[in-house]
Amino acid sequence: MIEVRELYELEDLYEVYRLIDAIWHPDPGAEPVQVELLRALSHAGNYVAGAYQDGRLVGMSIAFLAAPPGVSLHSHMTGARAGRGIGMALKLHQRRWALDRGLSRITWTYDPLVSRNAHFNLVKLGARPVEYLASFYGAMDDSINSGDETDRVLAAWPLADPRVVAAAAGRAVQAGVPAGAVAALSDHDGRPVPGTTNAPALLVAVPQDIEGLRRRDPEAARAWRVALRDVLGGLLDEGARVTGFHRRSCYVVEREPIERGFNHAKGSS
Repeated sequence: MIEVRELYELEDLYEVYRLIDAIWHPDPGAEPVQVELLRALSHAGNYVAGAYQDGRLVGMSIAFLAAPPGVSLHSHMTGARAGRGIGMALKLHQRRWALDRGLSRITWTYDPLVSRNAHFNLVKLGARPVEYLASFYGAMDDSINSGDETDRVLAAWPLADPRVVAAAAGRAVQAGVPAGAVAALSDHDGRPVPGTTNAPALLVAVPQDIEGLRRRDPEAARAWRVALRDVLGGLLDEGARVTGFHRRSCYVVEREPIERGFNHAKGSS
């Protein structure tokens, strides 16, 4: 059983700080957040929460109110120890927190090359990428980001959207592939191969395990970063929409809005 609750006391915030250190392993002086900032955020009415399992802190999430006022919450950091359902429990708590305050949207950034995060954000939660942010955080010295550029996509989570409501109820949002979709970026023996982007419906592949590829073949990992920035970033800049993430392997991108329902499959948190 996972319990998620807001955190205010210094003792709890120090525990969050230690969990962040255990997950990200930042170099000394490069910590992504300090206890003083956590204290200020929580005291000012922003979102600082912890997930507990058997009395032990196993996950955390930090978010702050964002523009436009009274509409949006930006989720800056969410992390969890290995374990089933912790991330989902945190996001569902965050969603309830936002709705209770009259907010209608939550945004966050994630690395678009990490396929498991894309699957979680787009399929399990029903969020959608809306902007490609090249080298958004600059250089970062931690075990997750060190040695790579910090490209991110901004994901938007409209809390009352039917696909988000379904996802929150445990029905994962499955993206169908439109008829005639063509490959804009493919994976060939672990390397990115650009295709055409001149089509109404496109598939943009990502590697199955970019973290492992960074360790095994840094050159290939860099090639993926550049290729995805060019292809997915270029498509989003042109106004194309990401409509899903197919089979844990590729973004589904459509150039023109298409009104249709969505399919869902029973999920678990």
